Order: sequence, then C-alpha cells, then structure tokens
Amino acid sequence: MFPFFQKKALTFVAQKNLNTMKKNMGSFDRIARVLVAVVILGLYFTEQITGTAAIILLALAIIFALTSLVSFCPLYLPFGLNTNKKKD
Repeated sequence: MFPFFQKKALTFVAQKNLNTMKKNMGSFDRIARVLVAVVILGLYFTEQITGTAAIILLALAIIFALTSLVSFCPLYLPFGLNTNKKKD
C-alpha cells in the first residue's frame, strides 16, 4: 500500500539487526558447541537417546551448530557475555 514507508521500515530493521549481531563467541566456545552437537548426534544415531529427550537434544544440537557457525549467541546479549577476544 505504501511501498516507500515499507522500504524505509525494512531498511531500519536490517540496519538494527546488523548492529546487534556482532560476534560474541570465541574459538573455544565455538569448538565446544560443535563437539557437544557431534556427541548428541552420535548418541542419537546409536540409539542411546530416544523419544522426547532425543527430540529436545537434537534441537539443542542444531542450535549449537548454527550459533557456532555464525559466532553469535543471542542468549549472551541479555547477560552481557562475550567470549570473543577480538574486537569487531
């Protein structure tokens, strides 16, 4: 209906997200998350975990893998945590 206003609003949201998604995970944190995700996947495929626990842990493994891929954990923001040694 108002494409000009929609474009401005989307631009503002995109800029705001770029400013808040700075890397806040260090190498050790990322490696630890990937290892936990691999262990969970191993437990799942060897059928050591099943049912509801398996679903919850698989979701956690996916979240760990994604957050370590982008080096950003949204749960660190409210607590002010930052394990990244490099300043962006």
